Amino acid sequence: MDKLVISGSPHVHAEQDVKSIMWGVVIALIPALLVSVYYFGIPALVLTSVAVLSCLVFEFLIQKFLLKQEPTITDGSAVITGILLAFNVPSSLPLWQLIIGSLVAIGIAKMAYGGLGKNPFNPALVGRVFLLISFPVDMTTWPTPAPLGTVPDAITGPTALGVLKEGLMKGDTVTHLMKNVPTYQDLFIGSIGGSLGEISALALILGGLYMLVRRIITWHIPVSFIATVFVFTAILWQANPEKYADPVFHLLAGGLMLGAIFMATDMVTSPMTYKGMLVFGIGCGLLTVLIRVWGAYPEGVSFAILIMNAITPLLNNWFKPAQFGEEVK
Repeated sequence: MDKLVISGSPHVHAEQDVKSIMWGVVIALIPALLVSVYYFGIPALVLTSVAVLSCLVFEFLIQKFLLKQEPTITDGSAVITGILLAFNVPSSLPLWQLIIGSLVAIGIAKMAYGGLGKNPFNPALVGRVFLLISFPVDMTTWPTPAPLGTVPDAITGPTALGVLKEGLMKGDTVTHLMKNVPTYQDLFIGSIGGSLGEISALALILGGLYMLVRRIITWHIPVSFIATVFVFTAILWQANPEKYADPVFHLLAGGLMLGAIFMATDMVTSPMTYKGMLVFGIGCGLLTVLIRVWGAYPEGVSFAILIMNAITPLLNNWFKPAQFGEEVK
């Protein structure tokens, strides 16, 4: 007798299964990983490896001994969580803190809700925000990048968004502050300080294009997210260019590309319909700019995505797909 099987999202009707999609995302993250290793050396590789391994171990132990389930660590989802968590922290973060972040990401943000497809919030972002709140000094100490074979001019330094935020709070002007931040070319290629995964917009865009070609993601969330940030910051910049940075700076600096391409597009925690995705992306963009410009933190991508994750059930309720046989209006 056939049984009706009820399971959590993601419900993907395509030739690809969840496992192939997850490993496709891992492949898309490789360019950014290579860039981070090039600029931060062995610590970046060690950090990423520890994050991935700890996520796999915690998921295996929780499924095996607490949930009494067959472990599914080969599906690639824990690997993605580990890589994204590592991409959201500085290369100098103590490994024991990273392991705690992995436990929070897997144990609290994912497995506490039942595992893949049931978590309402992006696990890597939950782990990142937990670390930021719990260990703010280590999470905001940014090693200076140094290409392989070179010696950095300084051990640590502020991020571009940090320079802007701190300077504006002291009454400085954007024109003067922009002399102390990396060039747009450096921001685009990756020769900047920051978290492992936010130092190269180019590498992240290449990964995003790969996922679009593979149809792992659609354009709706990343384009609406990035476009909203661009438009909103352009309006502010036109209103007062000495108080607000130009939109290109906001697109290239910080974790916008990482968040818009790889974390906001998480199929489990984002809306199901295209209209819902567009609203989700616009909401992420607006919240990101609000936090960056008027909030206490120089960066707002993580908080913006998590807030919109919480609204995703409402968006799924508001923008329901047409039922089979129903006329599409």
